Amino acid sequence: MAVSKRQPVNKAPAAVLSAEKKQPDIKYEEAHFIDSTKPVWNYSLFTEEDIRNFQNGTLYNGYEKFGNHQMKVLERTGFYFAVWAPNATEVSVIGDFNGWKKEKHPLYVRLDKSGIWEGFIPDFKKGEPYKYHIKGFKGVELKKGDPYARYWELRPGTASISWHSQPSWKDTAWMKKRKKNNALTSPWSVYEVHLGSWMRPVKTDEESFNTYAQITERLVPYVKKMGFTHVELMPVMEFPYDGSWGYQGTGYFAPTSRFGTPEDFMAMINAFHQNDIGVVLDWVPSHFPYDAHGLFMFDGTHTYEYADMSKGYHPDWNSYIFNYKRGEVKSFLISSARYWFDQFHIDGIRVDAVSSVLRLDYSRNEGQWAPNEFGGNGNLEAIKFIKHFNETIFRDFPDVQTIAEEATDWPKTSRPTTEGGLGFGMKWMMGWMHDTLSYFKMDPLMRQFHQDKFSFSMMYYYDENFMLPLSHDEVVHGKSPMIHKMPGDEWQKFANLRLLYTYMYTHPGGKLLFMGNEFAQTTEWNYKTELSWELLQFDCHQLMQDCVRDLNHLYKEEPALYELQFDIGGFEWIDLHHRAESVVAYRRKGKKKKDDMLVILNMTPVVRRDWKLKVSGKSVWAEVFNSDSTKYWGTGKVFNPAPGVTLVDKKTQLFEINVHLPALGAVIFR
Repeated sequence: MAVSKRQPVNKAPAAVLSAEKKQPDIKYEEAHFIDSTKPVWNYSLFTEEDIRNFQNGTLYNGYEKFGNHQMKVLERTGFYFAVWAPNATEVSVIGDFNGWKKEKHPLYVRLDKSGIWEGFIPDFKKGEPYKYHIKGFKGVELKKGDPYARYWELRPGTASISWHSQPSWKDTAWMKKRKKNNALTSPWSVYEVHLGSWMRPVKTDEESFNTYAQITERLVPYVKKMGFTHVELMPVMEFPYDGSWGYQGTGYFAPTSRFGTPEDFMAMINAFHQNDIGVVLDWVPSHFPYDAHGLFMFDGTHTYEYADMSKGYHPDWNSYIFNYKRGEVKSFLISSARYWFDQFHIDGIRVDAVSSVLRLDYSRNEGQWAPNEFGGNGNLEAIKFIKHFNETIFRDFPDVQTIAEEATDWPKTSRPTTEGGLGFGMKWMMGWMHDTLSYFKMDPLMRQFHQDKFSFSMMYYYDENFMLPLSHDEVVHGKSPMIHKMPGDEWQKFANLRLLYTYMYTHPGGKLLFMGNEFAQTTEWNYKTELSWELLQFDCHQLMQDCVRDLNHLYKEEPALYELQFDIGGFEWIDLHHRAESVVAYRRKGKKKKDDMLVILNMTPVVRRDWKLKVSGKSVWAEVFNSDSTKYWGTGKVFNPAPGVTLVDKKTQLFEINVHLPALGAVIFR
């Protein structure tokens, strides 16, 4: 099958089949006879096929089997529990309901040696906190949360909560058209948000948060007004420590209870979709923390993580790495990803720290890691897992995207697995981010000596489907906020930042801005406090926000800026020959020539009048955007109401356009 490199169509191997479309025929088999006189009934949701799939890494709907499930058995309503603890000798459910007594509600281990413990507890109520008491390897006793729980206690509580969601979806219109909205040939302008600190209640202590409903009321209209096409939420999967920002998670199937219930989170996604905004979630299949109630040493052994700490321990984050070779772990992770698409209607998943998953030597010195069987540094089972994950998601949800945060030059990250790629839909363009920020931090008079750093991105751009990120990672840990990365006095800082944003929005590829970047936040991001919304009382910040809003709308409204954003035919350098003046020009092309746009960037604080450059095929050009406009806190003194155009060569339809370029300004012509 021919596969366009712009559209990541992935086809799972024929042998990789999913059982999720078959609802199991629930029956009472002899091996699971129910004794209704006992507090736990020996009951199972698993079929033999489920067990095979779980062990082979192909149980993609584990959330329908494991965890807690409210149901009625023999006319008694209660909850069924299932947990994988292969080295346990005893497992029981403990909680407030039984005084946390381990002997009262023991689960039954399956006789098929799958390591799954299960049972039905009649009269168990929704909303009950519980844990698994596990007597594990060498008799160690542990109290663990449920890896598949859909709801957890608010930290510092660490118990899982029995839950049965009753979604009320009202996003049918979005779901019908999201294939087009999420396509690589459509605009992707992403607003990255940390829900806990975007906006906080009037009471600003660290323990106070807006609810999902309150966040929805404020965030959805803001994102819509600003013109972003998608919102990306930093990890919402339950996590114990606020300071990890969600990247050290324990609840891979539960939206955090900091802001409300799973239904409240569903309502937020509903609201985004009803306002034509897609939702992308951060997902962390790379590592997990060592919290006592979490996945680490789950049954007294290395159940979810590698036992070999040269592979199983992450030195950067003091956390533990999933064992990608183990089928049960692969089933857990892929089920987690599918859960958010299936149950929460998300439109994309951004996979965190992909480089650390792929490379055995990631953040390790020589002697701290062992090469693979071919002598290389690739983690072969992890590479296979990543491909399997992408194949499964695109097979089951062909109208969504997967996005890799992959910080190296790993080849074909966003190419289909059928072409030897990893199968992601897009990849963060970290090289562009580093080079661009390095260039814009320079004294403008020095930029003439570093133009290659500016233009280098187009040398490798077509290797991948790139998203341009100016993310949270660039405004923390002493890196300074975006506005203070810019050189010069106050006016020059704002002019430089408007210039940078115009360059980003007119460069091919998806776009991502972290919250606060859009109005030039003046302090580094702090997860404990909200953004500095009070800055919007000052014109320079309010008009910067207006500039980003207009760039978003321009990006969405001009086909030349997105139709061919991953195609070699969508971009053309017009002028890279004026290094001394630091003026560059390029053309963005749509499917129709009439949609072409001309972008000219003046990277120095010098006005350049009557600037001439040659452009083919167009005799009339109109200025549609000027970053120096007074409506963006520019001077408003340099603009082009009617650029002069002179025919140079009739045969080749070559024209010379005469324009005026504002200092530290960008002008866009159509």
